[in-house]
Amino acid sequence: MLFSFDHAKAQNGNNRGSRTTKEVRKTTSRSGNKNSGNKVKVDNSKKNVNINIDNSKKVNINNSHNRNNTVVRRNNIHTYHRAPYHYGGRRYYSYHPYHFHPYHPFVWGPHWHPWGFFIATLTRTAILISIHNTHYHYDEGVWYQPNNGGYVVVAAPVGATVTVIPTGAETVVVSSVTNYYYGGTYYVKSGSKYVVVAPPAGAVVKNLPAGGEEVTMGSQKYVKIGDTLYQPIENNAYEVAQVEEGDK
Repeated sequence: MLFSFDHAKAQNGNNRGSRTTKEVRKTTSRSGNKNSGNKVKVDNSKKNVNINIDNSKKVNINNSHNRNNTVVRRNNIHTYHRAPYHYGGRRYYSYHPYHFHPYHPFVWGPHWHPWGFFIATLTRTAILISIHNTHYHYDEGVWYQPNNGGYVVVAAPVGATVTVIPTGAETVVVSSVTNYYYGGTYYVKSGSKYVVVAPPAGAVVKNLPAGGEEVTMGSQKYVKIGDTLYQPIENNAYEVAQVEEGDK
């Protein structure tokens, strides 16, 4: 089975366990970042992280150009040595057995924000990136687009390239391909740059961002992030499920 996962990965903040990190750059100092209305509150006395987003602001997110970030990169189904779970005329493949545990959103430090988070101004470290004739701003692993006089956090556009990724990025190897995972986004290295890619089926991660929802498929519950389904597995981890149409 062409799959590798290191269960000894160090974790950030108040989560349990540990994960391997890719140190690409040291965290830069931040300045000029004013948050209008929205706040991220982290309760360090508990394992769970509470994220409060002020919904009094109308936020319109246009993901028409970056929706492909939730299209799973599929594996050859013959690499799965476990029978798929069948439900509703679909097959759900995974390398690891299903093991339910509640979904607890994770915060990647004070400068990370979930999709839909509104911010009035960007910091000086934000860089402008254009792809598919659409402009984005990238800063410390977070992707923004202009919205209502400020900026709103959106899904990273597949195919976009950056020269640095945050130091807390996990290394996730699937089918001999090394991915770097941070804040719900996957990257692969290409030369001296990092390219945003769709989630790879079979990837195992400990942390999922806010914005997901638990969905029930028959007798199993998954966490849906965008259009990607994460199957809960042992050790409080999640595996990107590969979903195929048909019962056979």
